[in-house]
Amino acid sequence: QVQLVESGGGEVQAGGSLILSCAASGYIFRLSAMGWYRQAPGKQRELVARIANGGKPYYIDSVKGRFTISGDNVKNTVNLQMNSLKPEDTAVYYCRFESVVDYWGQGTQVTVSS
Repeated sequence: QVQLVESGGGEVQAGGSLILSCAASGYIFRLSAMGWYRQAPGKQRELVARIANGGKPYYIDSVKGRFTISGDNVKNTVNLQMNSLKPEDTAVYYCRFESVVDYWGQGTQVTVSS
């Protein structure tokens, strides 16, 4: 069973930066897209950034210009560079790999203090 392993979360002050990384433990057949989602306390999980094979990265408005997603289809890894972090970015962040089935990471906490 392939698993996604995340790393890079933590606590940072507002204005700081973090890099989240996600790697698959094995080969994923027909990987079509990779993305990062987040869930803040009391809120629904939301898409943050997504990159599809051969496509342009997509970002939600609130992170445009601050976050950068990068993926490697060969290594089956995806990163999320987060700059100029704000307290409202505080959430558990999950990576997702889309293929014939969906794979999700276990989540990594990002806390931004003001």
